[in-house]
Amino acid sequence: MSFRFMRLLVFFDLPVTTISNRRNYRKFRKFLIKNGFIMVQESVYSRLMLNTTGINVVKKQLEANKPPEGLVQILTVTEKQFARMEFLVGELNTDIINTTDRLVII
Repeated sequence: MSFRFMRLLVFFDLPVTTISNRRNYRKFRKFLIKNGFIMVQESVYSRLMLNTTGINVVKKQLEANKPPEGLVQILTVTEKQFARMEFLVGELNTDIINTTDRLVII
């Protein structure tokens, strides 16, 4: 067995309009965290895998634990491709005044 580090990315868009939808969302998210996934972004989770055999096992587990409603997508990339990810950050918003200068004590 050879080791070729890969990343398994899980993207999901699940409804949260009803109580049972929210319960399914929390259950799926807890499943991901329990199984070694880390949050990259809201509704985007990543897990480092050793090879494609492990990826196939985790895909079957995801299929068995996916919520009944909503969209769950899986993307597999090599660790080299994942490492080339670029982070684009917008400008800092300074419109928010976060001081006690405007505090009025009565």
